[in-house]
Amino acid sequence: MTLHSIVIQKLLSTKAHLGRRVAAHHFKQFTYGTRNGMAIIDSDRTLICLRTAVEFIAALAQQKARFMFVNTNSLWDEIIEQMTKKIGCYSPSMNLLWRSGGFLTNSHSPKKFRSRRKKICFGPTQPPDCVVVFDTDRKSSVILEADRLQIPIVSLVDSAMPLECYKKITYPIPANDSVQFVYLVCNLITKTFLLHQKSTASSVAQQEDTREQVERIEEGKSVNKDELLVLPYSLLPISPGVDRTEELLDKLAVLKFNGALGTNMGFHGPKSTIQICDGLTSLDLIVNQIEALHSKYRCSVPLLLMNTTTTHEDTVKLLEKYAKSNVDIHSLKQPQHKSSGGQSGEDELYPGHGAVFLSIMKSGTLDVLLSQGKEYILMVDSDNVAATIDPKILDHLIEKKIEYCIEVVPTAYDADFSNIGSRLQKFELAEIAQSSVKHSTEKFKLVDTGSLWVNLRAIKRLLDTDTLKIEDISVSKFFDRAIGVNVPHSRSLSLNKTSDLLLLKSDLYTCDEGVLVQNIARTNPENPVIELGPEFEKVSDLLSRFKSMPDIIGLDSLKVTGDVWFGAGITLKGRVTIAAKPGMKLEIPDGVVIENKDINGPSDI
Repeated sequence: MTLHSIVIQKLLSTKAHLGRRVAAHHFKQFTYGTRNGMAIIDSDRTLICLRTAVEFIAALAQQKARFMFVNTNSLWDEIIEQMTKKIGCYSPSMNLLWRSGGFLTNSHSPKKFRSRRKKICFGPTQPPDCVVVFDTDRKSSVILEADRLQIPIVSLVDSAMPLECYKKITYPIPANDSVQFVYLVCNLITKTFLLHQKSTASSVAQQEDTREQVERIEEGKSVNKDELLVLPYSLLPISPGVDRTEELLDKLAVLKFNGALGTNMGFHGPKSTIQICDGLTSLDLIVNQIEALHSKYRCSVPLLLMNTTTTHEDTVKLLEKYAKSNVDIHSLKQPQHKSSGGQSGEDELYPGHGAVFLSIMKSGTLDVLLSQGKEYILMVDSDNVAATIDPKILDHLIEKKIEYCIEVVPTAYDADFSNIGSRLQKFELAEIAQSSVKHSTEKFKLVDTGSLWVNLRAIKRLLDTDTLKIEDISVSKFFDRAIGVNVPHSRSLSLNKTSDLLLLKSDLYTCDEGVLVQNIARTNPENPVIELGPEFEKVSDLLSRFKSMPDIIGLDSLKVTGDVWFGAGITLKGRVTIAAKPGMKLEIPDGVVIENKDINGPSDI
């Protein structure tokens, strides 16, 4: 019996799979079917969502975040009381406290009030960083208040939960709220906290060793300019509150590189105009992301597009669709040079960021941004379509007065972050590969994602003193305070080949307010490896040879060569190789499921 089977049996023993007689339409993604008129919840989906929620709680616990556990069901009082005692969050009046309405939205000042049991309780002066709800039916008001304050919500959800309430939950756990399952969840939370406390104690010595180096960088003392201190994303402070986020975003501008053409994929026009997900282009994604920030916060984040001669005219025409957008978009044109190879025949941007800094300086854009109170600029590479405007990173840069920060990921996927992604350490600049070049795990340890945060006043200082040259490719060594942040792999999705396009257009990714989100049904966080033959080299070839994009949620790798045509509704799982023999047209019929197969002809399907 496999470990997965044992875990599923454990879930079934808690009766977590028993839903109600009515299953809401939005909940059907978590159901396996019905039996005797009762919805049966898919235990695999429950396990995936439970793991995701616990990982989120673990990340917050590592940052010593404040938690609010909401429960009004007397059957679970003892279970939750024991949990809160063990993790150090116990309060004798806790269960009474959470029964009071307006607790979250009125938490900005200390107060006392009477509960239904006529006992005096005291409310905290700060809102929690996470709300964990065990009985959503009874405490929908807490969910509404937490959503209003943009506090992440972890909650058990059942098959009858209304859509209005479900949409506000950040990490839903679909399951029957039986006593056994609640005990299981509380046990997992307890073990997560205790494991964190143990790991924290063991890492004190390591933190002491790196503290001196961090202080030297933050104080601007001399350090080895050929090295870069890389900070794990998990060690950043927790997400700032609403007021702080508005203050941070008002100090930010975003620059999107838009000089790349899609000619290597047979596409005539800027690469940013290729539809990649839900009919949206990479330019649409960054605009939608800024629009979402403007609707959530009272802020103004301008968007600069750095074009070349070959992309400028098409981009200006494309910007007409954003005429009614609340995003202030500026189209700039950067000096350029001819490709040294001369094969593509297209103009390229100057290598390195020195030319970009000089361009915005000479155009007067830098002075305009500074006059508007902007302090930092986020520069997004044209190839990375998963870049995220993250206030957490910006908050850390401003707080520590960092002038230069690149987002990086390990060259080899580090699933448990046990190696590179879990601790603060230094790397040689030569160990960080540029996002635009092929990299190997032997030569490079990190890859630049193409997202760069730079202090605008530091740029002006370097250009005014003629310190920064246009030909400089690596410019981090010119800044007094430079760091790297090891971000999740989900923020590094490139669009260089049609195999990348297949990945993005499949059901593996969806777009949420301009941010690409991986389907929660995929258990492997790493993307499948896809290799397509020359028959799929062009965008038009890819779209014509696939009647519809296949289901690749369970795919590990795919290799396709030869004259292969795919029907609609195809599911690919595991390791799949499809190779049509020379002179043969191989058609994959509609609706087939191919799992761990090597296909060379129709008889192999």
